[in-house]
Amino acid sequence: MVNRLAHATSPYLLQHKDNPVDWREWGDDAFDEARRRDVPVLLSIGYAACHWCHVMAHESFEDDVTAAQMNEGFVNVKVDREERPDVDAVYMSATQALTGQGGWPMTVFLTHEGKPFYAGTYFPPVPAHGRPSFRQLLSAISDTWATRREEVEGAGSRIAEAVGRRTLPSGGAAPDAATLAAAVRALARDEDAEHHGFGGAPKFPPSMNLEALLRHAARRRLEDAEAAAAPSAAAPAVDLTAVDDTGPVALGLAARTLTTMARSGMYDQVAGGFARYAVDRAWVVPHFEKMLYDNALLARVYLHWWRLTGEPTGARVALETCDWMLADLLTPAGGLASSLDADTPVRDEHGHVRGVEGYTYAWTPQLLVEALGADDGAWAAQLCRVTPAGTFEHGTSTLQLDRDVQADPAQAPRWRDVRERLRTARAARPQPGRDDKVVAAWNGLAVAALAETGALLDRPDLVAAAERAADLLLAVHLVEEPGPGGRPRVRLRRVSRDGVAGAPAGVLEDYGDVAEGLLALHAVTGETSWLTVAGRLLDTVLDEFGDGSGGFYDTPADGTDAAVAAVGRPSDPTDNAYPGGWSAAAHALLTYAALTGSGRHRAAAEAALGVVGAVGPQAPRAVGWGLAAAEALLDGPREVAVAGPDGDPLRARLHAVALAATAPGAVVSAGPPDAEDAPLLAGRPLVAGSAAAYVCRQFVCAAPTTSAEALAASLGAVRVAPVSGDRGLPSA
Repeated sequence: MVNRLAHATSPYLLQHKDNPVDWREWGDDAFDEARRRDVPVLLSIGYAACHWCHVMAHESFEDDVTAAQMNEGFVNVKVDREERPDVDAVYMSATQALTGQGGWPMTVFLTHEGKPFYAGTYFPPVPAHGRPSFRQLLSAISDTWATRREEVEGAGSRIAEAVGRRTLPSGGAAPDAATLAAAVRALARDEDAEHHGFGGAPKFPPSMNLEALLRHAARRRLEDAEAAAAPSAAAPAVDLTAVDDTGPVALGLAARTLTTMARSGMYDQVAGGFARYAVDRAWVVPHFEKMLYDNALLARVYLHWWRLTGEPTGARVALETCDWMLADLLTPAGGLASSLDADTPVRDEHGHVRGVEGYTYAWTPQLLVEALGADDGAWAAQLCRVTPAGTFEHGTSTLQLDRDVQADPAQAPRWRDVRERLRTARAARPQPGRDDKVVAAWNGLAVAALAETGALLDRPDLVAAAERAADLLLAVHLVEEPGPGGRPRVRLRRVSRDGVAGAPAGVLEDYGDVAEGLLALHAVTGETSWLTVAGRLLDTVLDEFGDGSGGFYDTPADGTDAAVAAVGRPSDPTDNAYPGGWSAAAHALLTYAALTGSGRHRAAAEAALGVVGAVGPQAPRAVGWGLAAAEALLDGPREVAVAGPDGDPLRARLHAVALAATAPGAVVSAGPPDAEDAPLLAGRPLVAGSAAAYVCRQFVCAAPTTSAEALAASLGAVRVAPVSGDRGLPSA
């Protein structure tokens, strides 16, 4: 039997196309069919790399008896949460309201209007751990639907009302220096003093908070330098007495976590790239799925750590992570795939294929000896904490580094050789599956990471990869349609596969993150087309996503379908494992406003960041990307225009210095003098026939400079990639 999912674009849905369950995709036809048959809708939400989604599928959805019960009593709808984050967000809120927790696989039972009346996550095939079996649950739901319909309808209405009336803080002023310092102190209180990072197990990489901490440290360092350089009678720009300890605190928090993660089992010591999270406090055992969004965010924050401090681990991990993304996630169309699965398909002694979590990545001392020989195998086991007892399952271990062997000149060549041989040996093993759909938002994050890493670490191939991914987003995901008054506007499609766009409309995070990537490409390449398209995307954000109170909805005004609307148009100012739409939009709006001088876009960014002021000091882990944007807002804008002829060596040197700026509020445009299509360059001529940099901070402009050293000092730039035979600036 092949069900209706055979024609889906989502690899997750395609994993279920051969189930005996009569699955449907999300849409009005499913609810129409439920009304016609007078049965409830069974909504199952998951994603391709989810281990327990695979477990429940194997135990229940592949079972003929269970499938028959599902088909008889329900209209069954399967949703890829990565493809429809709006559907996932609404019903996750309902699941959390009903059960106090959430996660995937998520199982929700809906009325004909889409209102949830019962929800849960994983249900076993037999009663276990205080949970009913899935078939018991199906019987109970069918009986309740048939005999107590009024109670079901009433419960659905009450749950929908409760979810829909959640009050979200919005409005208010954007965070000031004291608020951002309070957020740093709150993070410091939440640090795991023994293993670093924040909170307990499971422990996720706090990429957005790390970015905010690095920006805070950089801003405070620049403020101290500027205060020291100012005339003694001049008053400081901010009250330094309230925040003067938080710069070192922030940098210490970030450095400890970044160092520990780079040595941990969550980081792939053989091929690069991070797993989604660690199941333990000490970062030893990862949940082995590897997501594009994690790696895009972490590559960028490790790069920024190096840019601020010169720590070589930062540059190494940024490069290795970018190289991993291109090696394992690059699609033939030029985009980046969503993820690698947590499980590896392995054939057992009976010829049956089953998913084994971590199979590709785990080692024993004997396996190391077989791959490397006795001497190198024993050395690698000691270095990477591979023990006879094992640190993972069945006597196997994940690889961790007990020290930064790459920084040891005597040992680094041996480790490079061993690592390459381990990579070859591991490539011969069965490999995890890949979800090869291209998600617009996550590719936007990857474009920014690849572009900046390539520019700062002298890897033009990474910049070229960023441009190819951006080209795919514009060619496939971008749709132009008539807007109000006949003015064209642009819309995004959320996903594509094999170069063909899927049906789901883009949500707010897609617009914000794609704009972020395009603005990073503009800064790196000077191409104004990226800036122009980013502006059009952000115009759509302002026109279609605003909530009228300074915040944003996650779906456009005309893009919320009836079932979702029955519960409530989603609107969430917090971040999850990646930037939420609200903070993604604020981030991009702020950068675009600084590059163009648009008061409308800056006002929207400031209003959106009001929620960060309300939430940040109490719950900074919930608004990390918003805190990072607020650091940029407080520091800037620092508008840097580098004007000079194409191919001019001084322009290239000044441009490289500008990109190395640690000032959180810095934005960069580089190009020919007096360029009319780049607002920062308009009216910016050569200086005495020479390329020059023009710097304006908080709407006050300094005299243009032709000195790379002077520009570096004004922007806190100390790590500059070499440019065409130039030795660059000395690192300090």
